[in-house]
Amino acid sequence: MTEDADEHADDAWNYAARKETPTARLDRNWTDLLQEVRVAQTGVQLFTGLLLTVPFQARFTELKPHQLTLYLIIFSLSVLATGLLLSPVVLHRVLFRRHARRKLVWFGQRCALAGFAALGLAVVGVCALIFDVVVGGAAGIVAGVVALVVFAGLWAVGPLLVRRQVLADDGAEQDEAEDDGQSRTRRSRPQDDVDPTAARRPPRRTGR
Repeated sequence: MTEDADEHADDAWNYAARKETPTARLDRNWTDLLQEVRVAQTGVQLFTGLLLTVPFQARFTELKPHQLTLYLIIFSLSVLATGLLLSPVVLHRVLFRRHARRKLVWFGQRCALAGFAALGLAVVGVCALIFDVVVGGAAGIVAGVVALVVFAGLWAVGPLLVRRQVLADDGAEQDEAEDDGQSRTRRSRPQDDVDPTAARRPPRRTGR
């Protein structure tokens, strides 16, 4: 119920601000989503390709068991991110000419967020693995924690704070608009202390 109400309110705002119909808004959302996913796909495909070459390096057999485990986890996360970021395009082909733009945007939004999360965890794992191999286990843990904090701040905490601020600003603007509308309504109403029948009463004669 709340999601439907928010969607209708968003449609109304888009039409008032951009003269944009709900269908045009969905087309714009889908185009924006594809542009964002295209940027991420390039990086994640290169990332996965580099990970594919690691087992064929001469020193790969020198990795310790926990390093091999970490590498397999990183590679799995990278493959997962690749699949998630390509899923909206595949679904678009499956639903081609099915008038399902709303479902495409809904599904693509969630796949993109999940893909970004998997990619971020994979990069964190790579940082931990590289420091572990080059410096040592303690350095690998520290590097992994630092990378996790950085990505969590940039990709999760920061965007959520901005989203909360935007929602607060929208709520303040809506409250201000409602107060302005109520004040205009009060000014248009007759005052309560004035008798509306007084204008129709004949004047009282005071002569003898």
